[in-house]
Amino acid sequence: MGGLLALSRGIDRMNEVIGKSVSWLILIAVLVSAINAIIRKTMNMSSNSWLELQWYLYGAAFLMASAYTLKQNEHIRIDILYGALSRRAQHWIDLLGHLLFLMPFVTLMIWLFVPWVGLSMRNGEVSTNAGGLIIWPAKTLLLIGFSQLWLQGLSEVIKKIAVMNGAIPDPTPFISSHEMAEMEAKALLEEISK
Repeated sequence: MGGLLALSRGIDRMNEVIGKSVSWLILIAVLVSAINAIIRKTMNMSSNSWLELQWYLYGAAFLMASAYTLKQNEHIRIDILYGALSRRAQHWIDLLGHLLFLMPFVTLMIWLFVPWVGLSMRNGEVSTNAGGLIIWPAKTLLLIGFSQLWLQGLSEVIKKIAVMNGAIPDPTPFISSHEMAEMEAKALLEEISK
């Protein structure tokens, strides 16, 4: 189990660095959008490549931060039923969800993306919009994002099994939204009373 946990820590570290780094792409996308809008309004000029660059940047930030989101346990979950269950049942739901839904879906997407991206690169696929950008980098981002998500899914499965076996403490103990609100209110009251 020690080797698998070391692999999991390495995957976590990689996705943490990438996830935090790509957050800057949002700022760059906003600047590109603002510059494009200013040029379009002041000089009556427009460029499809600027619009497509903005889409690429937002897409890259979303795709390359998805594994980090999973690592942080911030993915979408319905707490109504989940929060009422014991922590052991929650672990089983997470493990089975990763094994039966996440991993097969992500594996299928990677399997479909590899030839699709390869064909796009070989053909030098370009946007059909006048003055548009080349498309294969955006398609490659899809492949990279899903590959990161696959690795993070593997890491989560390893950690979940280790937690369930008692090999490591629970890195993300579940706190319901109600408990979170109570904790925030308590912290706010303590802050005010200082």
